[in-house]
Amino acid sequence: MRTRTIIALILLLLMLVAGIQMARPGTVNLIWISNMMLFAAPLGIVAAGQTVVMLTGGIDLSVASVATASAYLMATHSGLGVAPAILYGLGVGFVVGLLNGIGVALLRVQPLVMTLGTGLMTEGMLVVYSQKKMAEAPRVPQFIEDLGAGKLLGGIPNDLIVWVPIAIILIFVLRRTGFGRLLYAIGDNSKACTLAGIRVWKILLVNYVTCGLLAAVAGLIIVGGTDSAELRLAEVYLLPSIAAVIIGGTSIFGGRGGYSGTIVGALILTVLNSILTLLDIPESVRQILYGAIILLLAAAYTRLTD
Repeated sequence: MRTRTIIALILLLLMLVAGIQMARPGTVNLIWISNMMLFAAPLGIVAAGQTVVMLTGGIDLSVASVATASAYLMATHSGLGVAPAILYGLGVGFVVGLLNGIGVALLRVQPLVMTLGTGLMTEGMLVVYSQKKMAEAPRVPQFIEDLGAGKLLGGIPNDLIVWVPIAIILIFVLRRTGFGRLLYAIGDNSKACTLAGIRVWKILLVNYVTCGLLAAVAGLIIVGGTDSAELRLAEVYLLPSIAAVIIGGTSIFGGRGGYSGTIVGALILTVLNSILTLLDIPESVRQILYGAIILLLAAAYTRLTD
C-alpha cells in the first residue's frame, strides 16, 4: 500500500469530518467519535476478512449472512454459558468459510457464485432454525452486550479491544510474513504460483476460513451493540465491507492493496453514514450509494490498468 494513497484517504476523511462540523457545529466531539467507532469496528472486522480474500482476486458475498447466523446461534445458545455460546457463533463462520474455501480452491467455482450460494443457503437455514426456536427468545449474554455497546474509561468503545488487535495482526501478516507475500503473488498471477510449486488451494482455503471467522466475530459485536438477534441483523454490512476495501486501494482483481487502506476506507464510510443519517437518508438509498461507489471505483481502476 503506497503511503501517498493512505495520506490521500486520511485527508478525505478529515474533510468529511470538517464538513460535518461546519454543517452542524458542535456535532464532532469525543462522544460522536466514540459512537462512530461502534459502527466502524464491526465494519472494519468484516472488511478485514474481505481484504484477505480480495487480495487473491476473490470476494465473499456470504459475510453478512454469516455474521447474522453467528449472532443468532450464539444468542439462542446463551443458556449454555458465554464460552459455549461464542463457540457456536464462531462455528458458523468456520463451517461456511470452509465450504467457501473448498468450493473456490478445490472445486474451482467462481468466488462470487460460490459465496453467493453459501450466503443464500445460510440465510435459508437460519429462517428454518428460527422457526423451530420461536418459543425460545434469543438472549444476548451480558458479556457480549458489554463488548458490543460498552465503553471503557474515557469513552473508548469496548469493541476496539477486538478490532485493534485484529488490525495489528493482519497488517503484520500482510507486510512481514511469507504468507502475506503469497497472497499478493496469488492475486497477481495464481497460475504462475501453481507452476512454481505453491499450493495455492491451501492458501485460498485458509483465506476463506479466516474471512468466515472474522465475519462471525463481527456478528457477535453487532448483536452486542443492538441487543437483539434479528434475521437481517448484519445485512447492511455487505456492500460497505466491499466498498471499504476498494476505497482503501485494494484491487478487485487481486495482487494490490492492504489492510491499512481498508481501515481508513471503513472510517470514511462510517463518517459518510453519519452524514446520511444527519440528512435523514433512508437505508435503501444508502445501499444504492454504496453500490455506486463500488461500480465507479471498479470502473476507474479498470481504465487505469488497461
